[in-house]
Amino acid sequence: MPADLAVVGLGHLGLPLARAAVSAGIATVGFDTDPRPVAQLTAGHTPAEGALTAAEARRMLSGGFRPTTDPAALGRGRTAVICAPAPLGADRTPDLSAVGEAARALAARLRPHTTVLLESPVAPGTTEGFLRDLLEEGSGLRAGRDFHLAYSPGRLDPGSRTHGIPNTPKVIGGLTPACTESAAAFYGRLTEKVVRARGPREAETVKLLETNFRHVNIALVNEMAILCHDLGVDLWDVIRCAETKPFGFQAFRPGPGVGGHGVPIDPGYLPHTGRAPGHPHPLRMVGLAQEINGRMPQYVIQRCATLLNEHGKSARGARVLLLGVTYKQDLADQEASPATEIAGRLMDLGATVSYHDPYVSEWGVRGLPVPRAESLYDAASDADLTVLLQHHRTYDLQGLAVKAQLLLDTRGASPAGAAYRL
Repeated sequence: MPADLAVVGLGHLGLPLARAAVSAGIATVGFDTDPRPVAQLTAGHTPAEGALTAAEARRMLSGGFRPTTDPAALGRGRTAVICAPAPLGADRTPDLSAVGEAARALAARLRPHTTVLLESPVAPGTTEGFLRDLLEEGSGLRAGRDFHLAYSPGRLDPGSRTHGIPNTPKVIGGLTPACTESAAAFYGRLTEKVVRARGPREAETVKLLETNFRHVNIALVNEMAILCHDLGVDLWDVIRCAETKPFGFQAFRPGPGVGGHGVPIDPGYLPHTGRAPGHPHPLRMVGLAQEINGRMPQYVIQRCATLLNEHGKSARGARVLLLGVTYKQDLADQEASPATEIAGRLMDLGATVSYHDPYVSEWGVRGLPVPRAESLYDAASDADLTVLLQHHRTYDLQGLAVKAQLLLDTRGASPAGAAYRL
């Protein structure tokens, strides 16, 4: 059966796109080289935490969605969107191996007049350099002449009931004006508004700016949190007052670290790739933001040790309960959650660590399972220190503050005076 759309990569980017396409009546096939998500989707389950619910997966299947590991399906669609992951590697540059694998699989079956779109988070120049080269070499076709090529940054707010693909403007940048218009025609079927960038580099840099904006501002408020603690100033009251300013200010809130799939990228540290002229100037603000945010787990540990010490207890042998180990509120996704580093550092100090999270039934750190507290209030009462790392809405923080011997709230979610705040 032919499909209008092939979504390449069935993860946190690809599944919401496929869901939106099926809802819009677009015949959609989902391809992944990993058989596990394909098998889970075929059975009506969701493989990517927070991407969609099991009920939504079943509705997609009943709407004609076909998940597959057969690359032959990639040659049947008029539009192909690459949504492969591109996480930062050990050298802090995007790992494009999954994007490259997806491009090679698509290139071998690419037909003339197909529109190829990339949504993976990549550095400027990747679409018209790395991706274009792989597609042209593998297909024998020319981008901009034989097939359309464009970039569109993924704009997802996992778990949000307010913002989804239909009501979130879609930015697109094509290799040629015709490529841009072809991409606009496709995304116009999914979303209320399409925004045309001058080209793929501009569209890629939109993602760079949006992601780095978040990290830089979180770094600023994290530094303010440390400063305000040292000065004895209530940061949360400062934020409450500051956000009443109707212009020139957007409120961000501190936390134990920054997680999620949107990783900060400094193009100054990227290798010279594709057709990019020259070497980009480093974004010093981004590097500093990464440094500040990367220190937050250690700062949480310092606060834990200090609180225990002030109450006559040592971190060594202390029973510490961690509440919420996901990277985002009311979401099961643990991508880059600071909870993992915090738990490891507590273990290094000799603490006995347990956790509770309504969305995570099993959790491990350094290859070892961490005990899960089944009775939240009993565990908080028994622990020497309870640390709120993620404020899931099911947590009654007023009640927890009564039960816990010591409660450190790293999210500022507890009522004033009910807990120690970051």
